[in-house]
Amino acid sequence: MSRTEFFQGNIACAEGALAAGCRFFGGYPITPSTEVAEHLALKLPKVKGGCFIQMEDEIAGIAAVIGASWTGVRAMTATSGPGFSLMMENIGYAIMTETPCVIVNIQRGGPSTGQPTMAAQGDMMQCRFGSHGDSSIIALCPASVQECFELTVKAFNLADQFRTPVFLMADEAIGHMRERISIPDSVPYTGRKPAEKDTLPFKPDEDLIPGFAPFGSGHHVPVTGLTHDWRGYPATTNPDLHAELVSRLYHKIEDKRNGIADYEIENREASVVFICYGAPARTVAQVLHDQKHDGKDDLGCLRLRIVWPFPEALLEQFPHASVFIVPELNLGMISREIQRHTAVPVRSVSKIGGELHTPRELLQVAEEYR
Repeated sequence: MSRTEFFQGNIACAEGALAAGCRFFGGYPITPSTEVAEHLALKLPKVKGGCFIQMEDEIAGIAAVIGASWTGVRAMTATSGPGFSLMMENIGYAIMTETPCVIVNIQRGGPSTGQPTMAAQGDMMQCRFGSHGDSSIIALCPASVQECFELTVKAFNLADQFRTPVFLMADEAIGHMRERISIPDSVPYTGRKPAEKDTLPFKPDEDLIPGFAPFGSGHHVPVTGLTHDWRGYPATTNPDLHAELVSRLYHKIEDKRNGIADYEIENREASVVFICYGAPARTVAQVLHDQKHDGKDDLGCLRLRIVWPFPEALLEQFPHASVFIVPELNLGMISREIQRHTAVPVRSVSKIGGELHTPRELLQVAEEYR
């Protein structure tokens, strides 16, 4: 069973968190993500075990989320570009300590304060490489209000499965649009793999992921951002141990990129292929709809619902592709990543300033390759 609602994307994200079992939100309001916090401020205190806290800034917000996660609850925060920048050091801490949590970034125009009320996708590389050191991350990009709900649920499951921070990278257009969505009575739930009795808290299993031992469970876990051994004790001067630890944090995600991949493909036989994510995918969908109406069938689309880790194998799904066209609300961030993995020409169609691409703009580019 399910119920039908008419929600804003940010509200759908908050509802997805509640449905997924999120019981802690710590953060600081910032446009255009504030509605996520506002909705959870209303709803979380009414849920058994729920806690909402507004911290003094985004640094404290992500720190509170990390602490809450170590008590065993599902925890999240929501922010936008400037707040995301402030969170980076503690995001690195969460990666190093293998702390499952969800960070929602409703992207706006930058750099700096930029365009608080306008859509952008300018944080995609910051999401991947913003924290110092080597690591890998998981980032989901909804293209509809329905996906704001569904991918928030999925983000929590991936965070628990891989013991890592997971990002929901939406944009202002998706966060503030309103659409009809279906909210199911129950959602998929992947819990954290528990640490077994008498095992070292950071000793990995064959999947490279240790069992999770929350505070109060009797495991007495030291949690440090320093290079640490399987006990959690600092070991900062051991080169071999550091290499082993950081390589494992990287490969526990990168080695499973094909299993993590989430995407939609339309027309594998196409010669002109759009690759898109987030709000620009809606314009691409209109272009493909119009071409069918005109009796043409040479355009295709690869829409990424998960952008990181980048699923380079998907590019092989289009054996007749003569060009990949990549519309983004930035100056070509993911198009450069695509270029690294294919010999097919890549045409970046960048747009900044807060407005979406129009179907005419994308069709004009496609016509150059027909």
